[in-house]
Amino acid sequence: MSAPPVDRARAEEVSSRWSVVPLLKRLHFYAGVLVAPFLVVAAVSGLLYSLAPQIDDVLYGDVLEVSSTAGAPRSLAEQVAVAQAVVPGGSVTSVQVFDDPEQTTRVVFAAPGLAEEYSQTVYVDPYAARVQGQLTTWFGSTPVTTWLDGLHRNLNLGETGRLYSELAASWLWVISLAGVVLWLVRQKRLRAAVRPEKGARGVRRTRSWHGSLGIWTLVGALFLSATGLTWSTYAGENFAAALVALNAKAPALDTALSGSGHGEHGGGTGQGQVDVATFDRVLATARSAGLAGPVEISVGEPGSAWTTAQVDNTWPVRLDKVAIDPATASVTARANFADRPLLAKLSSLGIQAHMGRLFGIVNQIALFLLAAAILTLIVLGYRMWWQRRPTRADRQRPMGAAPRRGAWRELPLWFLVPAPLVLIAVGWAIPLLGVSLLAFLILDGVIGLVRARA
Repeated sequence: MSAPPVDRARAEEVSSRWSVVPLLKRLHFYAGVLVAPFLVVAAVSGLLYSLAPQIDDVLYGDVLEVSSTAGAPRSLAEQVAVAQAVVPGGSVTSVQVFDDPEQTTRVVFAAPGLAEEYSQTVYVDPYAARVQGQLTTWFGSTPVTTWLDGLHRNLNLGETGRLYSELAASWLWVISLAGVVLWLVRQKRLRAAVRPEKGARGVRRTRSWHGSLGIWTLVGALFLSATGLTWSTYAGENFAAALVALNAKAPALDTALSGSGHGEHGGGTGQGQVDVATFDRVLATARSAGLAGPVEISVGEPGSAWTTAQVDNTWPVRLDKVAIDPATASVTARANFADRPLLAKLSSLGIQAHMGRLFGIVNQIALFLLAAAILTLIVLGYRMWWQRRPTRADRQRPMGAAPRRGAWRELPLWFLVPAPLVLIAVGWAIPLLGVSLLAFLILDGVIGLVRARA
């Protein structure tokens, strides 16, 4: 007869004395149970957002793309003029020109009755100088993409709703790292950890799939967490402050013009009528300055240069900018992407990859699979919690018991001594993580005292 199976849980309990493992178990369990609903919403909304370009093509294809590319494109002056005719009372703020021959030209207006961050965008067939349609846009995004972005960012509830996504991003890296460490400690070998255990059943089988999938998902989860935090409300402010302190922020393009009288001729301003011929002169200057690909020409304020910026966010990115005097059509300043500090470059590239733009369809597929993997991990985690429930008649419970309290007593000194300082630093850098962790510790301590007295 074969030897009886070793009680793995008991063996781990004995071997984990003076170890961080019990603490990680409790942290991973409670963080997973409590934060998982926020992660579900973030993953589902992110999964939908990854499909935004295809949804745009279905809903707005007749507006975004031209029906025929016969002939040569008309001048920007003609295209802007026909757009102005359909937005009475609006003032042109920018024009987007694409190198893709099938894309329409987008003429963006500040229109009466629209909130400051919204614009009225007119889509013009560049070959026929004919308006194909108009949409209310948010930083260039169509209405459906705007809605999906808002759903993922803040549940379309404004600034208050952004707390959900920041909370999810704040805890995602903690849950992921703790889970991977626990799984590697349990499996001992990396080769065994990266694939589900053969022949396992019940909770062991679920744990095996949960752990191995977590290994494969770790890098992607850390990436989503880090890039999501960079533009969050509170952690994002700290990140921006760190960039300034490290002199690593992308330098702003200088649009000031020397001398006087520039705002009185040569193109007008974003607040009044624009001399449409200026767009052709500015575009020609930008092309001569090396700005190839899709560009956005932004109308400057009185006394300021116009800005022409590359808007190609696919790899390799083209994100250079030039400031152009509308009166003389001469370049007055330039800001190249290659000259940005390394951290500013990585931040910009990371955000574009998070949004599914950096690598095109490959990026979208990767985000889709990553979101699906995170959802699968959450389902498996809750399933383990249910499978671990006591089923004996005298001990029945709806769910499994949480890891025991008092794990901090087993922490080694090398971990226990610097831990408070590390927690304070992390809590300062990622405020929602610190506040929610402190709230949990207080609540858990109160519950423990009440149960002890009872």
